[in-house]
Amino acid sequence: MSIRSFLSKQFIDVIQWTETEEGVLAYRYPMQDMEIQNGGKLTVRDSQMAAFVNEGRIADVFGPGLYTLNTHTLPLLTNLMNWDKAFQSPFKSDVYFFSTRLQVNQQWGTPNPVTIRDKEFGAIRLRGFGIYSYRISDPRTFYTKVSGTRDMYRTAEIEGQLRNTIVGRMADTFAESNVPFLDMAANQIELAQKIAEGLKPVFTDLGLTLDSLVVENLSLPDELQKRLDERIGMNMVGDMGRYTQFQVAQSMPIAAGNEGGVAGVGVGLGAGLTMAQSMMNAMKPGAAAPPAPAGGSAQPAGSAAPSGGDAASATKFCLSCGKSIPRASKFCPECGTAQP
Repeated sequence: MSIRSFLSKQFIDVIQWTETEEGVLAYRYPMQDMEIQNGGKLTVRDSQMAAFVNEGRIADVFGPGLYTLNTHTLPLLTNLMNWDKAFQSPFKSDVYFFSTRLQVNQQWGTPNPVTIRDKEFGAIRLRGFGIYSYRISDPRTFYTKVSGTRDMYRTAEIEGQLRNTIVGRMADTFAESNVPFLDMAANQIELAQKIAEGLKPVFTDLGLTLDSLVVENLSLPDELQKRLDERIGMNMVGDMGRYTQFQVAQSMPIAAGNEGGVAGVGVGLGAGLTMAQSMMNAMKPGAAAPPAPAGGSAQPAGSAAPSGGDAASATKFCLSCGKSIPRASKFCPECGTAQP
């Protein structure tokens, strides 16, 4: 080495790193044509750890603190290099900083629906998404298995690996639980805890620690969700008779605004109630068909068609119970409701 080259070398007195951008997990301190001076200072902040790498091997790992670089603070490195105890000359080594703070608000989700077997619905396709957070807990393992000798390693480079691992574990957890989809969707906190338990060893193997995992939503594809909504709607209807009465009550304001008013549509509403009642009776177990009137007449017993007129014009239907009553009646003989 020429004298000029020797003089051009720089000696490092202070080694430190302040994160200048978001999402950096590992950073190699620039060391080209520079050597660390004996007695130099290493500053490691609370959210960091530092590692000295010599000839491809990690010699020492430092936690937060201020260190003076000499034979006392670098025992392993000194042993590797077989330096003398005086340790008078500068030395060259790669220094890596690792961010140990939480990497929060990391997104995970199923890019495509995952097909699983559900206890209640059978085979279904499930979607889910949420967030998680993690941190570097073992720089030595992370350097060896993940970041390597790169100048800078970012969260985006490992995001795909972690996200797909979470999705795979979610499917396994759901299938192993034997809990129906509807019950699992209502207990997302417990589901997230079970998924996290299975993921922690995977993160540890990479030198990471999974801090939290949140399941924000579980859902079905649109076509399956439509079928589920129909089933929920039928369960909500319950009593068909009450549902029909509700529909009739809802239609009253609209009927009042039509030509003929409420009285003009009374026949149609009463017929609807009568038909609903007939359907309810038919669905009852052991229900028998009503006997045919004697003589083949379709006219109800106890009533007679007025001479010279139409039977429909002499009767009307009660707006409350739907029973057929004389048109001139001011009150229903069955329920006592006032009639228009």
